[in-house]
Amino acid sequence: MGLALKERPDVVLGYHLVPAAASALLVARAVGAPGDVLAGLGTPQRAGLDVLLRSPALTIFAAHWAPRMSLPAHDHRMWALIGIYTGREDNIFWRRIKDEAGGRIEAAGAKALAVKDAVPLGKDIIHSVTNPIPRLSGAIHVYGGDFFATAGRSEWDPETLRERPFDLEAARATFREAIARFESGG
Repeated sequence: MGLALKERPDVVLGYHLVPAAASALLVARAVGAPGDVLAGLGTPQRAGLDVLLRSPALTIFAAHWAPRMSLPAHDHRMWALIGIYTGREDNIFWRRIKDEAGGRIEAAGAKALAVKDAVPLGKDIIHSVTNPIPRLSGAIHVYGGDFFATAGRSEWDPETLRERPFDLEAARATFREAIARFESGG
């Protein structure tokens, strides 16, 4: 796969031709050769999102998680695929508590993802993400829409587990703080 992924993710992943299920197979195939992905995208150097493709129909990015970085529970409001090509990513899956005021959630399961793992997420999935290891992790993320412009997304307060509107600036601050900790050796 090599450089082709970064240069033409639309052709490599075939998003204009295939639905989520087939895209999942393509992401699994890509991360099944992690050396090729690293050759094409490079080894992660800092936390952040390296956007490879953004359109109303599809977003593809390489997510780089700093050591021990966590994002609180959030939804995407679209299907998603996650494929790990270096490091680890731990996901806790959450569900809404029926008839609970304030949109509270409870843990419903978890999945530890390692190199070569790929997992689909349905459009209604709520999850939180942690990189549990002491080095940067990298994953290909594919979303069935414009990840950065989807209205009505939610996140949940890590302490109270109550729903609130997704705050993109707070997510960006989480990345900035993780970068600062990583670069300071903390």
